[in-house]
Amino acid sequence: MPQYAKERDPEQDSTEQETDIGFIPFFDRLPKKSPETGTLRLFHRPVDDYYQCYGDDALYVATNVFRTQSVIKYLGRGGKGVGLPCVSLKATVALTTLREALTSKQLRVEIWTPESGQKKLVKFRLDKEASPGNLQAVEELLFGAGSDLLTPPVVMAIKLATSAASKTTALGVAFADPTLRELGVADFVDNDLFSNLESLIIQLSIKEAIIPTGTKTGTTDRDLELNKLKAVLDRCGVVVTEKKPSEFNPKNIADDLPKLLSVKALEALGASTSADVAMVIPQLALPNAPASLAALITYLGLLSDPSNHGRCTLRTHDLDQYMKLDASALRALNLVEAPGVTRATRNTTLLGLLNKCKTAQGTRLLGTWLKQPLTNLHEIQKRQNLVEIFVEDTNTRRALQDENMKVFPDLRRLSKRLQKGIATLEDVVRVYQVVVLLPTLIETLENTRVDEEQNTGLIEEIYLTHLRNYSANLSKYAEMVEHTVDLEATDQHNYIIKPEYKPSLLELADSVREARDGLDGVHKKEARELDLDMDKKLHLEHNPTYGYCFRVTKPEWKKIEDSKGSDYISLGSTKSGCFFTTKKLKQFAADYRDYTEKYEREQRKLVEEIVDIAKTYTTVLETLDNVIAHLDVILSFAHVAVNATDAYVKPKVTPRGTGDLVLRDARHPCLEAQDDINFIPNDVEMVKNKSEFQIITGPNMGGKSTYIRQIGVIALMAQTGCFVPCSEARIPIFDSVLCRVGAGDSQLKGVSTFMAEMLETASILRSATKDSLIIIDELGRGTSTYDGFGLAWAISEHIASEIHAFCLFATHFHELTALDQQIPHVKNLHVVAHVDDIEAGEQNIILLYKVEPGISDQSFGIHVAKLANFPENVIKLARQKADQLEDFGGEKHHDTGFSQDVTEEGIQILEDLFTAWSADSSDTDGDDILMGDDSPEAQLEQLKRHITKFQPKIEANPWLSAVLESLL
Repeated sequence: MPQYAKERDPEQDSTEQETDIGFIPFFDRLPKKSPETGTLRLFHRPVDDYYQCYGDDALYVATNVFRTQSVIKYLGRGGKGVGLPCVSLKATVALTTLREALTSKQLRVEIWTPESGQKKLVKFRLDKEASPGNLQAVEELLFGAGSDLLTPPVVMAIKLATSAASKTTALGVAFADPTLRELGVADFVDNDLFSNLESLIIQLSIKEAIIPTGTKTGTTDRDLELNKLKAVLDRCGVVVTEKKPSEFNPKNIADDLPKLLSVKALEALGASTSADVAMVIPQLALPNAPASLAALITYLGLLSDPSNHGRCTLRTHDLDQYMKLDASALRALNLVEAPGVTRATRNTTLLGLLNKCKTAQGTRLLGTWLKQPLTNLHEIQKRQNLVEIFVEDTNTRRALQDENMKVFPDLRRLSKRLQKGIATLEDVVRVYQVVVLLPTLIETLENTRVDEEQNTGLIEEIYLTHLRNYSANLSKYAEMVEHTVDLEATDQHNYIIKPEYKPSLLELADSVREARDGLDGVHKKEARELDLDMDKKLHLEHNPTYGYCFRVTKPEWKKIEDSKGSDYISLGSTKSGCFFTTKKLKQFAADYRDYTEKYEREQRKLVEEIVDIAKTYTTVLETLDNVIAHLDVILSFAHVAVNATDAYVKPKVTPRGTGDLVLRDARHPCLEAQDDINFIPNDVEMVKNKSEFQIITGPNMGGKSTYIRQIGVIALMAQTGCFVPCSEARIPIFDSVLCRVGAGDSQLKGVSTFMAEMLETASILRSATKDSLIIIDELGRGTSTYDGFGLAWAISEHIASEIHAFCLFATHFHELTALDQQIPHVKNLHVVAHVDDIEAGEQNIILLYKVEPGISDQSFGIHVAKLANFPENVIKLARQKADQLEDFGGEKHHDTGFSQDVTEEGIQILEDLFTAWSADSSDTDGDDILMGDDSPEAQLEQLKRHITKFQPKIEANPWLSAVLESLL
């Protein structure tokens, strides 16, 4: 259990009690928190460096952090259970709590600090506040250099423009990654389910959304649209922040935006001044996005931070350049980790499986790529070819991963520290180490073996050309660091300026050294005069209270005091011994302190100058960071492809709208990576206009869900540029992967399991195209059997006949398999289960996890219940009720007492009889048919002749005889 604030003495507790009572009126006057905002407030007590929280926040911390109510104390108002709840936390525990609140719990945080000039700390001011999408104020405090924050927070602002005439909703969206200083906009028309916005949220990993507030009544059309919008944001796990509609005003955006854009961005727009760029920025011509951009800049306070000026980039996000994913697909395909997942179980997600990156920037880029699979064939093939190069050249891949990539720091975050002026000399040295490594990295890449002719020049184009430029641009940086920093001292993690760099610094260094030598000289002299071992008995140390002084044991001090007490000045004593000094030691100690302070002041000035120089290289460092991240992800893809349980293959990706989906020996990449799993591969063949819609039936736990999900995962991997877990793969480019998998409700929001299922399905029907991949698992289970089957049939028929998308539909509605009789490109598949007859009425099921053509006539749910060790009486009752309720138009064949072989033989006899009768009728001369000679009476006579002919076979088959008797 984490420790809370340390115990203090009774006198201090009495003082604090008075302070706490005086704090209560101030706390009561604080602005009330809206229950929808989810804000955690902590108050910093700087004297002892601990934090406190009060009221609901105290109860939250006690429950979620300490997991006990015993840490709560109650202030005033009648004591325990009546007073104001309060919990104290050590600084380390408080910062950990705040970090988890922002990242895992998706809460806002506020940090309050005391107002200056108070004897009793009863009044506080809001010092820092942050939200899941805006961590700027607390980033350094909570995350240090950013190693704990691998996924950058992205916040968006949304403006709605509803047209009553056209019944469409136009959205203007602006988004920002404050950590990387990237701004973006998008302007598009969406349906009433906001399907495009949902895809945009997934693509950009949005954490927080700013929307305008509605009216107080909440009954206007605009309010209804805002409520739908909030529902979509909630489904995607996005925190909602409401702002006044007046903040969505683009009046000043043309003046504000140029102040933020970098010189490179200005030049790209062809403008030489900020005034020019205000007129030529294409994003300002969009109808709704500028208003959102204005609200976003205000919310993030970008203009108030000078380090942002001239450092930001701006782009327009095109939804169509990436595969669209919905929130359900994100969960169904296990793309990223759910909150609370530990590193030990990361193979359960695609991100965890593919993340063999050695750098933080590589991990961030991988997460982005998985949510933004490409739809451009040329770019997909370029990534695939790069992966292929490193798959085939094992030596280069290992050298890059083991020797080069793992030493690269997070250059983006280092650049931001430099720009904010909070960087240290250690940060400067870390950048220098990167610069020194670049020539080795370049040489390794130059020696990469390329076997395929079409891959020749890729390494040069994507990496080497850029890396050589960066290395040349940073050469002066390396010279500056080598000239100013004592690099030998860095081996002991001591980051200092070379004394030789500046004469005044060298002079002070000599003075410090002389004072230090003087201290050592006094130490030796006194040890000799007192006849004490200077290493074991007479200790020279720097005490926090007394400064440099001697320490001896109490018995030794007694001897010294008795013999030479007048020459030595007693300072005090503790359990560890007695402290004393001499006039000579005091003089040298004072000199050492003075010279050291002067040296440190002089060195700080020089460090500030060096950091200012290093700051001018941040643009190069940020672009270098992009190249390193790209290389790291490609190497990770190659590593996974080679080291998988069964090797991956380079898929052949065909242009959008052409080609079929064909996979040989397809496997689920995450499932096969689990321990003690022997995965059964399956072939997949979906041919446009022949088998594009596939219905999969079979027993529970037979592998239907795994089969359909692995196809979605493989398609996504292919469009990311990764190799796939197959022996052969041919995949068309999909514009979206849309899923309806699993069941979930939100009781607090009044959304039932079935309603959630219908909302997801409605989104699929609205947004799917003929180039989409649709995955539907067990649709219709949340309502009655008849309603569920009716919906499943109608939805399947609509997708198959109207949308014509590739679709995989797993179901237990076996009647749905009749759809293949109505639509030719619907095909039935089933997962194979072997059933053994053990004894009368008992069967044993063996799940084979193979997918084959045809249908399954039962779900084997009771068999699975038996595997789950249900009580025997429950199993028997279940069999009895199932037999009573299940009706396919007559009694089941096993209820008649006939074996399956006898039944199948009887069906075959009937098929042969009708085939012979049909052939006999078709042999009649065509002219006779036109004349009407083939009358019903004549056909009946033909049938009787054939029955007579097949009579021996009919009588020999008891099931067929019974059927014919029942018809007479």
